[in-house]
Amino acid sequence: MTAPIPKPWIMAIAPYIPGRSTTDDGRKVAKLSSNENPLGTSPKARQAFVAAQLSLERYPDASGAIVREALAEKHGLDPQRIIYGNGSDEILHLAAGAFAGPGDEVIFVHYGFAVYEIAARRVGAVPVIAPDKDYATDVDAILGHVTDKTRIVYIANPNNPTGTYSPASEIARLHAGLPGHVLLVIDQAYAEYLDPQDDDGGMALAMTAPNVLVTRTFSKIHGLAAERIGWGYASAAIIEALHRIRLPFNITIAGQNAAVAAVGDAEFVEHTRSHNATWRAWFADQIAAMGNAGLRAVPSKANFLLVLFEGALTAEAAYKGLMDAGYIVRWLPGQGLPHGLRITIGTEEETRGVAAALRQLVEKTA
Repeated sequence: MTAPIPKPWIMAIAPYIPGRSTTDDGRKVAKLSSNENPLGTSPKARQAFVAAQLSLERYPDASGAIVREALAEKHGLDPQRIIYGNGSDEILHLAAGAFAGPGDEVIFVHYGFAVYEIAARRVGAVPVIAPDKDYATDVDAILGHVTDKTRIVYIANPNNPTGTYSPASEIARLHAGLPGHVLLVIDQAYAEYLDPQDDDGGMALAMTAPNVLVTRTFSKIHGLAAERIGWGYASAAIIEALHRIRLPFNITIAGQNAAVAAVGDAEFVEHTRSHNATWRAWFADQIAAMGNAGLRAVPSKANFLLVLFEGALTAEAAYKGLMDAGYIVRWLPGQGLPHGLRITIGTEEETRGVAAALRQLVEKTA
């Protein structure tokens, strides 16, 4: 008896593995594996979400009008050029679905976000990995891999899982070096954690260039990860193409209401940004103090640190030891980082606790 056979490029996909929330023995402990907001969600967003319970029988507005209008007013954008999705992940997939296919090439950086390769392979495109520069994006390496088959370049800024950042001058240089037929997708999931002077210019490019798509998410600084709301901005022609394959009703009524309230709660966003900057710097100093034991933190502008283990204590041993101590972090051997742990900046208590647990593991290994 015959059976349906999946396309070979689908079977070549390594499924996305999310950050864990429980230990090997089933305990729920401090979760520092998924870069969630340790301060929770804006109270205004929570209230808006709860109010939506009166509309459970209704389909959401398929146009996402209230979200688009709120974002347009906040960022000075054209609401008709805003796309919305089930997290920014959906929009990253929409870009590949609309602009790449079998035989085309999609470029992303070494140690880039895992979804880029999945999005490329899903449509039969060939993933092309550009070498990094000490875990950071190397613009020259990306440009050096562009061919007449290149259709998309994905770049996260700040990057996940490394936290590294490319300044506006490098983003502009990358865009200037790309042929016009190549879509540059700038994934700004962590953009709100940047100081204003660190704006990478991606949104400004998306306002004027016909081949730039910027994506953002409500899952990180806004603390709405459970509702899966992302958005993007590009030329009218790009957005029209994405809408052709976007799922209908892809963001819920409650999610739309919460997103609008979150956009308007600048105080919560600033509080989160300030908390993250303070404790990221503190945690980086703690890792630097363990440098003699072979620990090194990659400079980060996101809400996490990638900690490298280059001494006697291995990343795998630290991962298991931290789990035993009550902290789940992200070990990434599947992304070529068997020697690294990505650790979310948590609450003050969580951040102090995970640093202390690491010190204990270092001392035991010495």
